[in-house]
Amino acid sequence: MTAVRHHTIEIQGLPVFYREAGDSSKPTLVLLHGFPSSSAMFRTLMRDLGDDFHLIAPDHIGFGRSAMPQAREFDYSFDKLTEITEGLLDALGLDRFALYIHDYGAPIGLRIASAHPERVTAIITQSGNAYLEGFTPFWDILFAHAKDRAANEPGVRTLLEADATRWQYLHGVPADRQDLVSPDSWTIDQAYLDRPGNKEIQLQLFWDYQFNLDSYPAFQKYFAEHRPPVLITWGEHDEIFGADGARAYLRDLPDAELHLLDAGHFALETHGPEIAALIREFLTRTVS
Repeated sequence: MTAVRHHTIEIQGLPVFYREAGDSSKPTLVLLHGFPSSSAMFRTLMRDLGDDFHLIAPDHIGFGRSAMPQAREFDYSFDKLTEITEGLLDALGLDRFALYIHDYGAPIGLRIASAHPERVTAIITQSGNAYLEGFTPFWDILFAHAKDRAANEPGVRTLLEADATRWQYLHGVPADRQDLVSPDSWTIDQAYLDRPGNKEIQLQLFWDYQFNLDSYPAFQKYFAEHRPPVLITWGEHDEIFGADGARAYLRDLPDAELHLLDAGHFALETHGPEIAALIREFLTRTVS
């Protein structure tokens, strides 16, 4: 297993933390995490793939070990998180790379891909939604919050508590794989959420998420026109981004490879070796 290295670089005056594994002369895979996690979700995958690939996994601003300016001091929007991510890729001299998108990583990564299709060699999506079909009843309170923040904020705040974070990791996980999910994962995520001011940051991003849907037509046009190689490794029992969101990719990308796994939202927790093997074969065939 390859060693994972840990770095911090300043982008637009803010410290951005990222993990790196592998040789930079090999094909690069950029791993973009979602809510409420950080690049820590990729640490085992990076060790598994670092012998054949160069891997970069940043923490978004407000997450993990990257800077966490207060909500009133920074534009917490997916447009801004994309801008910071692009700044990191440019600072690291990464002109060509594959993307692994999960949850919040999808609207960030797909903004980059649709704006710069020549830079993206392939896409791996794990619960990285790009279609309306992917939204489940989980989102009802979030979309209500987008329309009326004050009335729905108390309900949305429950999504930032320990029970909800634990649920994100355990829902949809088959009984015989429950013991593969490390309690460290949700404990670490919750510790970051519980930092003073972080819940206000997350509430702002919850509200801003509605504008990602406006970009879906552009993402889907990018898929249809540029036909990037796409590997879909999605938890079939994900109750946050449902499996219909995985199947919807095939509408614009009929050659995409679809693998619905017996897993929930954080499929790497229970199916890490299977996903690593799928990625290795896919990237070796498409970008190596």
